[in-house]
Amino acid sequence: MASKEVLVVLATGSEELEAIAVSNVLRRAGIEVTVASAEGDARTVTCARGTRIECDALLSEAMMKPGGFDMVVLPGGMNGSDRLGKHTALMEFLHGRKEKGEWYAAICAAPALALKPNGLFPKKGTCFPSLQDKIEGAEWMQARVVVDEECKCVTSQGPGTAIEFGLKIAEMLMGKDVAEQVQSSMLVTIPVV
Repeated sequence: MASKEVLVVLATGSEELEAIAVSNVLRRAGIEVTVASAEGDARTVTCARGTRIECDALLSEAMMKPGGFDMVVLPGGMNGSDRLGKHTALMEFLHGRKEKGEWYAAICAAPALALKPNGLFPKKGTCFPSLQDKIEGAEWMQARVVVDEECKCVTSQGPGTAIEFGLKIAEMLMGKDVAEQVQSSMLVTIPVV
């Protein structure tokens, strides 16, 4: 199987638990993960709970990567999701992926505050439950992780679903066997994959 690559995009106020959990799960599955800062020339991002994350790249650099990525992931966090949704170049990048039928994903507040205002929320999806009123015109689902095959978008609800979200992306990119091995090695006992 060819190597798979995922871009995780952070902004000031992104939810660090989601960013780290997803990145960690994907790396355990053998996926190359690039964590990119959407904060101009700053590689260090201060997340929602004050954790500072040193990113692998600037978003402007990552979006120019030859060959692109198999998936782009937006963690949540109210302020971070709002900032990502207002990042014009990132939203144009995601629209380009959507037009080409390429996968993207968002968790927690990001589906409601970054995807929805920019016409990127899938036909069916989920987000942090208290934000479901922001999802007019789409089918909001009370599910921990939702995969919309038609729209090529994966959504999830929040910090407590971040490992499942990562495992679902790992399954999609690397196969069920790999995802199950990662799940078992992490002692995740809830049925995920």
